[in-house]
Amino acid sequence: MSKRIAIFCDFDGTITERDMIITIMEKFGAPGWETIKDQILGQEITIQSGVGQLFAGISSAKQDEIAAYAQEVAVIREGFAEFLTFCKEQGIDFWVTSGGIDFFVLPLLAPFAIDNPIYSNGSSFTGEQIEILWPHACDEHCTSGCGMCKPSVLRKFPDEETFKVVIGDSITDLQAAKQADFVLARSLLLRKCQELGLQHAEFVTFHDCITVLKQLINEQKGEVLS
Repeated sequence: MSKRIAIFCDFDGTITERDMIITIMEKFGAPGWETIKDQILGQEITIQSGVGQLFAGISSAKQDEIAAYAQEVAVIREGFAEFLTFCKEQGIDFWVTSGGIDFFVLPLLAPFAIDNPIYSNGSSFTGEQIEILWPHACDEHCTSGCGMCKPSVLRKFPDEETFKVVIGDSITDLQAAKQADFVLARSLLLRKCQELGLQHAEFVTFHDCITVLKQLINEQKGEVLS
């Protein structure tokens, strides 16, 4: 292959069946959280501002309760383990680029022993309310207030060396999708890819993702697709 494939995969609503931030807010969110959610999705406020506001409404004392609840209710999307195996077999780099928060993202991914570091937002429970930290904030080329800036992560990988595939479902994946060579999309991100004419395919399970990647590999090799 002329370029090395690198996968940049969302977590909430992609690796998991449901968006875990929304799931957590449905149980623990302060009154008015739904308005903030709608403002984020409508791009009325930045993701960084909105996510920070959502968690600022929750007591730090609920840290363990929220983490336990996430473990209890999270459903990993079908085929994820097989997808990771496929990537290793094919020499495909796999990176989790999550707009979720470390204290529930990392425990949910721990059983999969993912080789590369996981990009996510951080958290602090030293104050009365949960504070979200931003170790991967926007670089000088992005002013979108992403929080965990997926476009900035993609820019770490040289275009001339890397065939970039973004997998995602929502507004947090849109700016990265615009930079990608190919997008595997569902839900809101799928509609945005269709509107913007981005190179993409729809997925429901990670088995679908394997099928599409096999086609992309064959195209890179110049083989005729069956």
